[in-house]
Amino acid sequence: MPPTVTIRGARGDTETARRIKIRIEGLSVWYGSLPAIKDVTVDFGANRVTALIGPSGCGKSTFLRALNRMNEVLPGVRTAGRVLLDGRDIYGPGMDPVEIRAKVGMVFQRPNPFPFSIFDNVAYGPRRHGVTSRSELYAIVERSLHEAALWEEVADRLRSPALNLSGGQQQRLCIARALAVEPEVLLMDEPASALDPVATGRVEDLIAELARNYTIIIVTHNMQQAARVSETTGFFLHGELIEYGPTDQMFTRPKDPRTEAYITGRFG
Repeated sequence: MPPTVTIRGARGDTETARRIKIRIEGLSVWYGSLPAIKDVTVDFGANRVTALIGPSGCGKSTFLRALNRMNEVLPGVRTAGRVLLDGRDIYGPGMDPVEIRAKVGMVFQRPNPFPFSIFDNVAYGPRRHGVTSRSELYAIVERSLHEAALWEEVADRLRSPALNLSGGQQQRLCIARALAVEPEVLLMDEPASALDPVATGRVEDLIAELARNYTIIIVTHNMQQAARVSETTGFFLHGELIEYGPTDQMFTRPKDPRTEAYITGRFG
């Protein structure tokens, strides 16, 4: 059974121990000879929202992509260390990257729906994993769109092109597409940075709802967003995880002066 982790809150109270969903041990990533992530060790509790903050180019997105082996699609990338998902190293022998990416889904910065219908976008993953039954596909599409808070808006036009949706709807469609293969973890790389404030609010509300069933790790440059949506926060700088802990503590009493300088806008 995977281990548990105890998080101590900002007021000194201790939450109920949570099961560790992802344990990172000595993770390093290089682009050629250039180090992008440097010996990071950290745990992520199950059904928890964690925000990763830090200036541009500090390694946040590279770290996020290392959690489902997405960096492997880039030439010249080398990874060392261990990423344990429920106790199993996703970089271990015999681990299938396709299966890993089904369990650890990813939502990107800009909405990227396929040039298909709304239905076919959500059904794409299940079809690739062998689902052929029309009724089963419809049930998956409906469930996923409900989870992404989009069903009521598109139920009567599932055959319409996904590219006709608004930007905020497209991003929620991409979330539904990720949910359709029943992941256990959702990685979100600045999922609201290209959206207007109303659409951003809907995505943030959705993150809170999804955390009931999924472990969520989100990269964001928006300090207010990190404070609103996350329970824990990690601060990256120059490829290193400088500080990690409860979000309220991070934003009110950071332990490292570099964290305080970034949060207060003195650099970054």
